[in-house]
Amino acid sequence: MRTLTILTYITGIRTIEGVSLMRSAALLIALTCVVNAGAQSQTACVATASSLTPRSWTLASTGSATQPKPGLRLIRQIPLPGPANRFDYQSVEPASGRIYMNHMNAGRTIVFDANNGKILGEVMDVPRATGVWAVPSHHQVYVSAAGNHEVAIFDDRTLKVTARIGGVRFPDGIAYAQGADKVFVSDESGDADVVIDPNTVKKRSTIVLGGEAGNTHYDSVSHCILVAVQTRDQLVAIDPVSERIMRRYDLPGSDGPHGFTLDQPDRLAFVTSEGNGKLQVVDLRTVRIIQTLNVPDDPDVLAWDPSWRRLYVASESGALSAYWLDGKMLRPIGEVSAPHAHTVSVDPRTHLVYLPLENISGRPVLRIYEPIR
Repeated sequence: MRTLTILTYITGIRTIEGVSLMRSAALLIALTCVVNAGAQSQTACVATASSLTPRSWTLASTGSATQPKPGLRLIRQIPLPGPANRFDYQSVEPASGRIYMNHMNAGRTIVFDANNGKILGEVMDVPRATGVWAVPSHHQVYVSAAGNHEVAIFDDRTLKVTARIGGVRFPDGIAYAQGADKVFVSDESGDADVVIDPNTVKKRSTIVLGGEAGNTHYDSVSHCILVAVQTRDQLVAIDPVSERIMRRYDLPGSDGPHGFTLDQPDRLAFVTSEGNGKLQVVDLRTVRIIQTLNVPDDPDVLAWDPSWRRLYVASESGALSAYWLDGKMLRPIGEVSAPHAHTVSVDPRTHLVYLPLENISGRPVLRIYEPIR
């Protein structure tokens, strides 16, 4: 947009303060290069062999040293539509209060209004819906419709599918790189990350990872897309501007790292491994593991509450685990039984925890918890 403004201004006049038209053209080229270089520097991925943090970054406060009371209190259980089968990822959109929940084996995305505690609607025909991510600046919600080997995009105002992007073997986690204005989708069995342009709604590129892709997130501090490559036990950094792999980081002690989330200001990544039930804390200043904890078997989706510094881990073996971040270390603060807990989300405004479960007395339900304080 800045480049377009400069182009319009310069080409609309013959001279710029006495500069000839020929010199104006040279100035136009120079200004265009400066603007484009500035945009590149703002969004280029900062990933070195030993760090995922810019040198100028100032760490945030480590928060209160007072450990919170343990436990979660169930405050509401809401029946959900559809058959009693598996859920997958969720996307929380705090500005609107919406939570998009993928009812995976029902082939639907449930649109839930967290402000009023009610279902606004369902988006149908998204077979085996895995990943989901809302991009409100484009009024788009991206859904990994793995059953059709495609990414479906629906309008958040009409809840109607407006585009489908095929040729993705098993789309899974989704992230939006705001600075680069691109969407990245894990192609789990395709061993790649797929890049989509939200303006043209077309595939831009396929980035080969050399292993199965787990979840994908955008780190706004390093300006990198991070992908868990589960069959290589690695965290991979991608530059969203060039759409190229910048670095690979081994995760010693992991076995099939799939789910992860980020505490961006404190430069931490929380990574779970499906193969050995481990939760690892990675310091993104050094890209080293600083803590390893045991979690229930088959951990999958994680949710992070930044202001209350709480992490939630949903495990398919039947538990929701809660942790409090004490400085740089996680402290367990409770666990609730939850049959086939596959996914969890947290509303950062209210700190309520949302846990859709596939089968409670023969039907799917949404359990809403509040932390005990």
